[in-house]
Amino acid sequence: MKIRQIGELGLIRRMARNVRVDNTVLHGIGDDTAVIRWTRNKHLLFTCDMLIEDLHFKRSEATPYQIGWKAIARNISDIAAMGGLPRYATVSAAVDPGLNVSFLDGIVKGMLSACRKFGVNIVGGDTARSSRIVIDIAMVGEVEKRNLVLRSGAKPGDVILVTGSIGGSIKGKHLNFVPRLKEARELVSGYKVNAMIDISDALLLDLRRLLDSSGVGARLYEGLVPLSSGVSTVESAIREGEDFELLFTMRPGEAKKLFRSGMAKFDTDITLIGEITAKKDGYILVDQDGKKRRVKGAEGFLHF
Repeated sequence: MKIRQIGELGLIRRMARNVRVDNTVLHGIGDDTAVIRWTRNKHLLFTCDMLIEDLHFKRSEATPYQIGWKAIARNISDIAAMGGLPRYATVSAAVDPGLNVSFLDGIVKGMLSACRKFGVNIVGGDTARSSRIVIDIAMVGEVEKRNLVLRSGAKPGDVILVTGSIGGSIKGKHLNFVPRLKEARELVSGYKVNAMIDISDALLLDLRRLLDSSGVGARLYEGLVPLSSGVSTVESAIREGEDFELLFTMRPGEAKKLFRSGMAKFDTDITLIGEITAKKDGYILVDQDGKKRRVKGAEGFLHF
């Protein structure tokens, strides 16, 4: 049997089957970050992400600064999705020895710029030889126990909301996005957020991950999804990856409170795009003509 036959999600499940953790690990494989016991009032958050040339960026289309920024920002987005703050990172880079040092300097400049903006300390790493640029970031963050949000807390009756706009990442958005850290912190400190995930592999796919973790269904309305400038069809937008927006759920009363008095605190729009239902009702996509279709399988970006 080949990896492509079981796919990315099947591969992760297969690898996770034999993983055992001790009681210091509160939440391991299956969320945006791991959650680890730390202090009386805070949890430790731990995540990692790879950035691979010709998969996550093309050297002909991205500046060195953008490559470095994206490498750090992807991890910050994961920590934001847990309601936390990023603190420390290690950087491992595999590069071609023939690469110009100035190009690598530009990547580092982008990394350091993101780290300064979001309060991250680079504390170590590793280097290796590769014909393509590969950057692997491991990041540690922290979150107050009262502010921790998981994928698994969505409840029937919740509404589904999203920050910013969806689609168009391939046109350059994925190289310049700003992680929704400020928005996440405002949400978890001022409102009761039941579940949250960042949109890295497409709205349709990441919503499925949230639904599967929570054991619920959903009704998603295509006509309500906010589209990025220049995006022509919602059908493609909700299946594209690397939006890095926050997708979250809360009770209708909390959403009303947010829209009535909280929007001035945010640098981006927040849009209601659906509702959480019972698991037995399934995952339903309602198109702009009101036609309903059950979402089957994993619709979005997967490596395998």
